[in-house]
Amino acid sequence: MTGHPAGLAERLAWGLVPAVPVPFRGAELATAAQRDYARWIAAQPVAGVAVWAHTGRGPHLSAEQRRTVLEVWREALPERVIVAGARDITMAIEARRGHADALLAFPTSADPVAHHARLSRELPVIAFWLYEAAGGVAYDDATLHAILDLPGVLGIKVATLDSVMTFQRLAAVVHSHPDKLLITGEDRFLGYSLMLGARAALVGMGAALPDLQAGLLRAYAEGDWLAFHARSALCDRLAMATFTPPMEGYVRRMLWAADGALPADACDDPWGPPLPADERAAVERVVREVREHDARPAHA
Repeated sequence: MTGHPAGLAERLAWGLVPAVPVPFRGAELATAAQRDYARWIAAQPVAGVAVWAHTGRGPHLSAEQRRTVLEVWREALPERVIVAGARDITMAIEARRGHADALLAFPTSADPVAHHARLSRELPVIAFWLYEAAGGVAYDDATLHAILDLPGVLGIKVATLDSVMTFQRLAAVVHSHPDKLLITGEDRFLGYSLMLGARAALVGMGAALPDLQAGLLRAYAEGDWLAFHARSALCDRLAMATFTPPMEGYVRRMLWAADGALPADACDDPWGPPLPADERAAVERVVREVREHDARPAHA
């Protein structure tokens, strides 16, 4: 294993890691748009990015497309953390060779403890509790404890989508492993997940308005409750416009919502459901309104 889990956890603490989507035109990766988008994100206050994750359609991309995507992000963010999604050891090896810093382990029902141990021989691992409708596995508490006991696992990302009760239970499990990082993946209750103990965010919503979400994390860490309350409400508003049924449409919505950082014709998602044209206008309107509200001095 390269890298040190504890050191990476320190670099990620109180940071935002956008799970970045991949811009497509039809079925073709929009390479120039990808580079421009990476440069735009590099100018934002992010701790790093997550590539090849669910938002980045990692398991659907070809090996060549994954290589291109990782190269672009590594070049744009040479000093920041790159987390690469890994469904299997092949993707883990690809990530290590492409100079990723850590792996986000896609959930598996096939001996998950051994799976995480094997991946951690390549790079430090972030475990992933993902809701089942998105292909996740509902690991029980005993399995989670065993995964978090692995020295190569630096923490866990929790994305229940809409189950506060599940997040509360999982947060209690992680709390008993004080050396491990609880990373929120809860776009629909981002602020509250920080109140429950998350100390970093790896979210698809980070692909748009990352300065707003990074500001939310900073406000909580610093105890600036006025700013935290205001930004939490704005994050909720953005999430309510983008993380809605059909839920797999959120990837395309995040491409639309990327605050002008992508060309209008490079926002396709070949694996997502079709969405009505008027929905794009609604998402873009909410992004503008949220941006305007966050720019007001009362919310600074």
